[in-house]
Amino acid sequence: MGKPSHERRLADNEAQAVVKSLRISPQKLNLVAGLIRGKKVDQAMAELEFSQKRIAGDVRKCVMSAVANAENNHGLDVNELVVAEAYVGKNLTLKRFHARGRGRGAAILKPFSQLTVVVRQVEEDEAPKKAKAKPAAKKSAKEAK
Repeated sequence: MGKPSHERRLADNEAQAVVKSLRISPQKLNLVAGLIRGKKVDQAMAELEFSQKRIAGDVRKCVMSAVANAENNHGLDVNELVVAEAYVGKNLTLKRFHARGRGRGAAILKPFSQLTVVVRQVEEDEAPKKAKAKPAAKKSAKEAK
């Protein structure tokens, strides 16, 4: 007599991890999330390890959690994982007060954000390859006539 289970929102070759209440603005967090989108997991982890951004350590933990979920919960191969999605959302905002001149006040907003990382298993032959296209030969005006 329990509740019916929810259907899985992700595909069978995907796993995700969510970090809530990160004490950074979503705009700043999105800069770090943009570094890892579409990259292989090992390359993304290396970039986060040596990033100068303060929040990179927390993003790295989230990627590690998504990889662990993929391996343990869904039986995916860690060496074939790619960061398919990394998106940022707003969370709560602490509102603080700063005294100003003439009895006035100014608002200080301290935003929190959340990060969702989705990893996907892709085969080596399915991985997007950057094919070097040969430049099309430009026809001169004389050849066109």
